[in-house]
Amino acid sequence: MKRQMKYKVFNIAAALIAAVCVICISVTAVVLARPLYYWDTDNLQIPETSGYSKEICIENYDALIDYNLIGGSEKLVFPSFSMSEQGEIHFAEVKEIFITMQVISIAGIILFAGFMLYRKLHRVPREGTLWMRFTGIVLLSAVILIGLAMTIDWQWSFEFMHKVFFDNNYWLFDLKYDPVITILPDRFFLHCGILIVLISVTQSALLEWGYRRMNR
Repeated sequence: MKRQMKYKVFNIAAALIAAVCVICISVTAVVLARPLYYWDTDNLQIPETSGYSKEICIENYDALIDYNLIGGSEKLVFPSFSMSEQGEIHFAEVKEIFITMQVISIAGIILFAGFMLYRKLHRVPREGTLWMRFTGIVLLSAVILIGLAMTIDWQWSFEFMHKVFFDNNYWLFDLKYDPVITILPDRFFLHCGILIVLISVTQSALLEWGYRRMNR
């Protein structure tokens, strides 16, 4: 009885931690996926709608991404755009979130590698791997809810996300003071959201596949 309870607690805790790690890995992967933006510059006609050349759009986007990576520059400087104090604060808050997610992603990968090594060296019963299936259930539930929200009303979902993560409205940029927003259209963020969902679903499927393979 005690053993069953121990594994139950372990699997629930491990599944919740793994779900957070998977989401962080998905977001980090999209942050690193610069080709998505490069593709969207043509797909969404960003140079035409923003009034800036494709080269300027990409150069400034790259500067933003470099700033948001571990080991990146401490201060954000756009090669072609000015930035308000509120904009600088917002981007600093975004960086803090992204860096935290990158750290969690690295920690999650290390923990998973540690679990796989432990399993190789010791006999882990089926009860000790159920967290992999639970993680998939948690993630798929979250993905379905997020996907429905994005499909029904992307604008509401976009604004709700900002209200959850930020305690100010500095993300509501004024084009006169933060022209960078002209090269970051809402539909690009929609594509980022879709890619995050797809990567999360893929990881969920891999965990389920791993669970079945371990216990067949």
